[in-house]
Amino acid sequence: MRRLDLVCAVLLLGVAAPASAAEKRRPNVIVIYTDDQGTIDANCFGAKDLITPGIDGLAAQGVKFTQFYAAAPVCSPSRAGVLTGRYPRLAGVPGNVGGPPREDVLDLAEVTEARGLPSKQVTMAEMFAAAGYATAHVGKWHLGSGPGSRPLDQGFDFSFGHMGGCIDNYAHFFYWAGPNGHDLWRNNQRVHRDGRFFPDLMVEEARGFIKGHKDKPFFMYFAMNVPHYPYQGEAKWLKHYQHLAYPRKLYAAFMTTLDARIGDLVKVVDEMGLRKNTIIVFQSDHGHSTEQRAHHGGGSAGPYRGAKFSLFEGGIRVPAVISWPGRLPSGASRGQLSHSCDWLPTLAELCDVPLPKSEIDGRSLMGVIESAKAPSPHDVVHWTIGNSWAVRAGPWKLIGNVRDTTESRKAKPLSKQDKQRFLANLEKNAAETRNFAADHPEVVSRLEGLHRTWMQTAGK
Repeated sequence: MRRLDLVCAVLLLGVAAPASAAEKRRPNVIVIYTDDQGTIDANCFGAKDLITPGIDGLAAQGVKFTQFYAAAPVCSPSRAGVLTGRYPRLAGVPGNVGGPPREDVLDLAEVTEARGLPSKQVTMAEMFAAAGYATAHVGKWHLGSGPGSRPLDQGFDFSFGHMGGCIDNYAHFFYWAGPNGHDLWRNNQRVHRDGRFFPDLMVEEARGFIKGHKDKPFFMYFAMNVPHYPYQGEAKWLKHYQHLAYPRKLYAAFMTTLDARIGDLVKVVDEMGLRKNTIIVFQSDHGHSTEQRAHHGGGSAGPYRGAKFSLFEGGIRVPAVISWPGRLPSGASRGQLSHSCDWLPTLAELCDVPLPKSEIDGRSLMGVIESAKAPSPHDVVHWTIGNSWAVRAGPWKLIGNVRDTTESRKAKPLSKQDKQRFLANLEKNAAETRNFAADHPEVVSRLEGLHRTWMQTAGK
């Protein structure tokens, strides 16, 4: 029966028509995005030496993914992928965006250089805003501070955080190249919060936004800058983990410091009576860092090879969870291949909001969320970073121009041949310790062809 006929029939019977799905309040959405968190670095993902009740609690009240991939093994392109649902190269962010504005800039409107996420890209925030949601960015941005790239230009009503890739959590200064300029902003205005721990400021700002918008649907991108260096774990956790080897003990303290803020954020949602009507997504942006500033390690990819910057599994396979108590499965685990670009169409389906008219590369994970037997929505997945690239089809993954960032004490140097083309079979050898390229030249040829065709569509 058509909707108009149904309404007429109900009116004729003198009975009030039930509210349609569109007239019911849509769920809130919070996307928690951590920074440089290792593949197994939470108890629920396999860590045996960490205290992570916040992340574990989300997994206990939701679905965790054990074969979930970031869109890139480095910060900016990974964030572009999750926010647009597009492969980073197609989203216009193939690599890291530059640092924050100069120290003398007090308003981001003063930045005239266009850099970062192109304004033509449609973000998750714009998708939700078009459906009537209030939208907020809290935390790390790293997608540009120039015209069109700023959070307020990309669909967010509210923004608090830093524009560059990393900050000192107490001084809020850019933690990279000199001069180390101050990098803390609220709605495009430079702000100072002397000595305040940045993750605490994030929870504080999130609380204020949620309290001010609890009576209407909201979308929040809660982009944590932890456990990205500098490792600045709380003193009590540094003491707790002092028995662990260096640098794991420094990283572990920072991980549990991070986890506590996730717990604080979920507590805010609970206190306001919103948990049953709030979808929470959790994901790391890529693998852990083995850079000098990260003490050459500390995080863990568990059995997997590689770390941040690498297209081996340890660089792109990440912990991920979706939680909506009472509406999605609880305490469930899914092993199907899934991808961070999939969150946008998945959340659109869950919230009954229209997808952007622009092309997206993600696929809804609803089938996978509902059933461990459902197939992956992906037949082929692509990655690029610098001159490295990878393509996966079924159990096979081919990496070209290989970069291995496994901690030096664990890595066996790659041969010249292995560096050129490395073919992994993730069903037979998930640790990627064996190169199958010589044994299966036909698979190498097929996957290279897939990559070549995709690169042509990607305009390069």
